[in-house]
Amino acid sequence: MISFEVLHKDRASRARVGVLKTPRGTVQTPVFMPVGTAGTVKATPHEFLAQLETQLILANTYHLYLRPGSDVVRNLGGLHDFISWDLPILTDSGGYQVFSHRELNKISDEGVEFRSHLDGSRHFFSPERSIQVQEALGADIIMAFDDCTPYPVNHAEARASMERSMDWAVRCRAVWEGSRQALFGIVQGSVYLDLRLESLSRILQMDFPGLAFGGFSVGEPKPVMHDLLSQLSHQLPGELPHYLMGVGTPVDLVLAVQNGFDMFDCVLPTRNARNGTLFTWQGLIRIKNACYREDSGPLDGSCGCFVCQKYSRAYLRHLYISGEILSSILNTFHNLYFYMELMSEIRAAIGRSSLGALTKQLTDAYGELGGGSPAGNH
Repeated sequence: MISFEVLHKDRASRARVGVLKTPRGTVQTPVFMPVGTAGTVKATPHEFLAQLETQLILANTYHLYLRPGSDVVRNLGGLHDFISWDLPILTDSGGYQVFSHRELNKISDEGVEFRSHLDGSRHFFSPERSIQVQEALGADIIMAFDDCTPYPVNHAEARASMERSMDWAVRCRAVWEGSRQALFGIVQGSVYLDLRLESLSRILQMDFPGLAFGGFSVGEPKPVMHDLLSQLSHQLPGELPHYLMGVGTPVDLVLAVQNGFDMFDCVLPTRNARNGTLFTWQGLIRIKNACYREDSGPLDGSCGCFVCQKYSRAYLRHLYISGEILSSILNTFHNLYFYMELMSEIRAAIGRSSLGALTKQLTDAYGELGGGSPAGNH
């Protein structure tokens, strides 16, 4: 399955550099996983991902189950053969997507009955079914099926949701065939530290090969999230990889790394790219703004990606305003380049014990809460 080894620890925080070894390749951590929901990172050919030295991608169980169908993927050799990707893949359990369509589902202790957002057809996901579908897809790392607690929620509701996730984790663990895929347990508990600590303790007792944290960045205030991560960091087991699901901004990432987290995914770089919002080392640029109409300069003069080396801000704005497909392609490549370079810089900073300086650089550019304002105040 997988093994994880810590190579270096930061002297001033709980950050660490590690290697996650899988049958399909070794992943250097901390790592950011581009989100390939339906077996593709939007607007990004796999050749681009190779240029970006992408180590690991995420695919979505819910969407692939509905279309083209997990049986179709299995019959075509599994997800790696189906999408022509030779490196590691992680699939989420489908839980977040099922629960995000709350108007289309009915939750019970047995599982979730839901209607497809595509055609309204009815389906049922139990913990056992989620594992079965993920095994058919054939990813290297799979996730336990969990109850994704919404925000805001009171303590009693959060406890009931967490208890359901823990019961489902037991059931996932019971049917998991551990010889081919690594199953991560997921800690839940919303914004309540006592529930998070209890959930963490119970997940660790189940002896999963990896540890994930769900239910963050779902609308809770950023200071609350970062405070919880800080308090949880002292309880994280050193021998396991720690995956913070669905997070986040550049500042979110560097602060989470300081708290001992190793793996991240988020739609932010790709979704923002399609919306014309671009990440640079000076902060965000919203390329549709009129101030870039005749700007002949590069998007980011300190960036080495081919977009910044070749194209002007004026041209990128023209593509976006004109609705050209090329806009999404170029913007996405740049944003993913920035995120991959960011993670490389984080790993290097941990190695030289200068993560604090990198954190200051990012908070200066994006603001302490990570939202930031566009570069140049435009």
